Amino acid sequence: MSENSRVTRAAGVVGAATLLSRIFGFARDVVIAWFFGAGLSADAFFVAFRIPNLLRRLFAEGSLTIAFIPVFTDYMTHHGKDEAFHLARAALRMLSLILICVSVLGVLFAPLIVRIVAPGFADSPEKLSLTVFLTRIMFPYVFFICLAALCMGILNVFRHFAAPAIAPVLLNIAMILSVFLISPYTDKPVTGLAAGVIIGGILQLALQFPFLIKKGFYFWQKAGIYHSGLKKIGILMLPAVFGATVHQINIIVGTLLASLLPQGSVSYLYYADRLVEFPLGIFAISIATAILPSLSQQASAKDFNALRHTFSYAMKLVFFITIPSMVGLIVLREPIIALLFKRGAFDSQTTRLTAEALLYYSIGLWAFSGVRIVVSTFYALQDTKTPVKIAFVSVIANIVLGILLMGPMLHGGLAVATALASMLNFGLLVYALRRRIGALEWREIVNSVCKSLICALMMGVAVQALAFLIIPSKDGSIIGFFSGLMVSIVAGCGFYVFFAFLLRSRELDDVLKMIRR
Repeated sequence: MSENSRVTRAAGVVGAATLLSRIFGFARDVVIAWFFGAGLSADAFFVAFRIPNLLRRLFAEGSLTIAFIPVFTDYMTHHGKDEAFHLARAALRMLSLILICVSVLGVLFAPLIVRIVAPGFADSPEKLSLTVFLTRIMFPYVFFICLAALCMGILNVFRHFAAPAIAPVLLNIAMILSVFLISPYTDKPVTGLAAGVIIGGILQLALQFPFLIKKGFYFWQKAGIYHSGLKKIGILMLPAVFGATVHQINIIVGTLLASLLPQGSVSYLYYADRLVEFPLGIFAISIATAILPSLSQQASAKDFNALRHTFSYAMKLVFFITIPSMVGLIVLREPIIALLFKRGAFDSQTTRLTAEALLYYSIGLWAFSGVRIVVSTFYALQDTKTPVKIAFVSVIANIVLGILLMGPMLHGGLAVATALASMLNFGLLVYALRRRIGALEWREIVNSVCKSLICALMMGVAVQALAFLIIPSKDGSIIGFFSGLMVSIVAGCGFYVFFAFLLRSRELDDVLKMIRR
């Protein structure tokens, strides 16, 4: 199987698993909302869960795997499988000790942590006490999810993506079942939900054990706590953690600026961002996850021609998928938001203003996606510092543009600022990568992007006309509205495939292969 075929297959697996996880995640939120509502228990749980979840985002999601895969691949290439496994076992032992210490400290200092994260809870002793109690239950989740991330790195290097990708589904299932099977039998029902988080973390880690053993990796074999490769992993990981922090800073700054605008601005941006994250998570992040082991192997072998070719292939593939997603969100933004959120206090005016934010965010979807691919290439080259430096530049640009645009455009200006800052981030990353490894086959990439853009624009015109005819007016039934929107989306996919076929887009064949596999 060619490297491009491996990437396509892996991206399909990760994308399908991510879609499944998002569906179960939505079901989980529905169950929590149904059982706990928006009262004291729900507030306490969400704050308590946010603390280990933040550590998961900073360490398990990205930085740990990003730092481990290139070094592990390098040892596989130059020192052999046995030495690479020795490094992995040492990493697991060292990480286990660190995480045990972190978990113990988290449990001990839970009252202080909760007061920092949610200072307003201090006015309600009952809410503060419950949040601290739940934090102590869920903090060890960090132990299991970070070890699971390291196991995912090992499996991904061996081109096994299914088990790590499907693991988050187990967390959602565990939380859903805990509401029905544990919560009714506890004095504080929300305790059952917290227990479900820990059970989900254990299942996520345990799922990967059989596949690791199948690859010949045995946890019980002799290995020391320290290995020379661990220093390399630590050096790469530190900037990657700061990179994740930069993203969190961007979110906080956007929320801060939006809080200075009319009431509701923060919510408009939040709901719009959630919709943009859907195609970004399923497609762009899936492809970025799939190409990292391939790029790492090529970088370790100093095969930069192959690395450039894989990079070019990934860019063409991600743009082929995200450009029509961008156009689709722009064209159907208001019907989508109305179907998902328009009920109760979420009225027509709120729908329109949220759709405005989604329009401006969507303009930058191609850049958000492209950044993921370029950053993965830097990580494969064991360069985590350059993306962080450029990310800080984009944060400054986001702040400046946000301040300039929020006056005339209100919350829409903040969404535009985020999109423009991401475009700047993408441009600077591409420039830095070109200086690092030379020409990047841009003629082929631009040719492919132009075809995708033409197909997407024609699709957008067709979908706009179809939606006008079949999506009911504001007074139509919810079933008719849902049916009309689904027909418009499915027809849009059909139009895009048809136009891509007419223009003989190579990426169409790759995507169809991904779906079949």
